[in-house]
Amino acid sequence: MNPAAGRGEATTDVLVAGAGPTGLTLACDLARRGVAVRIVDRMPEFPTGSRGKGLSPRSQEVLDDLGVADRILASGVSHLRHRKYQGTEVIAEVDPQADQVPTPDVPYPAALMIPQWRVEQILRERLAELGVTVERGAELRDFQQDADGVTATVGEARIRARYLAGCDGGRSTVRKALGLPMRGETPDMQVMAVGDVRVEGLGRDAWHQWFTDDGVVMLCPLPGTDMFQIQASPEPGADGAPLEPTLERFRQTFDRVAGLPGVRWRELAWRSTYRVNVRMVDRLRVDRVFLAGDAAHVHPIAGGLGMNSGIQDAYNLGWKLGLVVAGRAAPALLDTYDEERLPIASWLLDITSERLAAVLDAVKEKGGGLDAVASPELTQLALGYPWSRLSRRAARSARIQPGDRAPDAPLCDSAGAPIHLFDLFRGPRFTLLAIGEHGVPSLDGVDPATVGTWTIGPGGLHDHGGHAANAYGADTLILVRPDGYVGLVAEPGDGRGVRDYLRSL
Repeated sequence: MNPAAGRGEATTDVLVAGAGPTGLTLACDLARRGVAVRIVDRMPEFPTGSRGKGLSPRSQEVLDDLGVADRILASGVSHLRHRKYQGTEVIAEVDPQADQVPTPDVPYPAALMIPQWRVEQILRERLAELGVTVERGAELRDFQQDADGVTATVGEARIRARYLAGCDGGRSTVRKALGLPMRGETPDMQVMAVGDVRVEGLGRDAWHQWFTDDGVVMLCPLPGTDMFQIQASPEPGADGAPLEPTLERFRQTFDRVAGLPGVRWRELAWRSTYRVNVRMVDRLRVDRVFLAGDAAHVHPIAGGLGMNSGIQDAYNLGWKLGLVVAGRAAPALLDTYDEERLPIASWLLDITSERLAAVLDAVKEKGGGLDAVASPELTQLALGYPWSRLSRRAARSARIQPGDRAPDAPLCDSAGAPIHLFDLFRGPRFTLLAIGEHGVPSLDGVDPATVGTWTIGPGGLHDHGGHAANAYGADTLILVRPDGYVGLVAEPGDGRGVRDYLRSL
């Protein structure tokens, strides 16, 4: 049943189409800012397949800010070993994240293996806590926009929104209605079959991998379940064309490629096929309509950045929409979404294509496998927006640059209780850090709901290990954006520079 049906024309601030990780992240971010948001999805039931299964370190930081880090970490596992075989023989085993351990500035250094459906479930729970429920079986069929908003047809109902966000996947209705082509290529590569299977007789302590001339099989245990995600070469039909995956065909491929005895195939809970695509749009915004995630860019699965890039698109857009809807920023702020995220999307296409090529080369050699994809870029911690108009410098020197990710650091409050910079950043506001002896300058005229202020030094929080000073500079003023990136680096006491920055929004 369509929950939106029969209501006539309803109104909201933001309508989000698509309830995958991208749409749910955006809806959570908007809801916690007090924005009226509705999120609709055409599917009558929530998906249970593991289309994606990994969260990058940067995405884990985003979910920390949204208040679900504990639930996410409890549902996943990091440092899963890659076990590579030749037939029944183990020929190599490696932890590609062995050197990725927590540091004062990076609390989540390693990718987290977690089924996409579980990420979505946790975000839906968080969204419900914020008073918003996903409307299932509610398909966005069409929309029209004008100078004041967007009128969308959802099922048989009409919804009037100030803004529309298309987070509705690679076959996006929103993108098609905007007439935006996905430019790029579909490399001449074999279709792959993927599914969630229940098998017995295979250890859950590693990601099992076989790469042979006869085919490919990869079986990865899905944390919190008794299932494995299988990725495999599809069985060919009489004409050589790939057949649709079934439990029996997955077993046939496994027996031919792996031949490992004692493995029993019990259930196929979900299945699909995929082909590598490298495509993106050339704009993320058309007036009052935005695109995010797979609706805007699709790229090779190498590195698992599909779900992650969508989460971070939404995180970039959420705070900007929140300020504009609340009347605390001019609509021109929304132009920076395209300005900041479009170059990132282009870079992601390049890096994932490069890492896919590295894996394809690696598996030609004995002992090669998916660990060849490993690269510091895939953590997404080094991504920033130094070119953005929102990245400004008003200081002679500092260790951190405008547009950089704002690192974490351990601190203590006046009573000696531990606290982290990420605790200060968590929430929908800007954060002003006065590091050193000068303290926080006067911010007369600035809405206190917009920015939280903290002194790290005499009379404020204690930086006993010097981690904050080492990361940011010993005597400086740092304005951190609501999405955890440095907006302004200023001289100590430069309240005017901070006020001018905030007023310019």
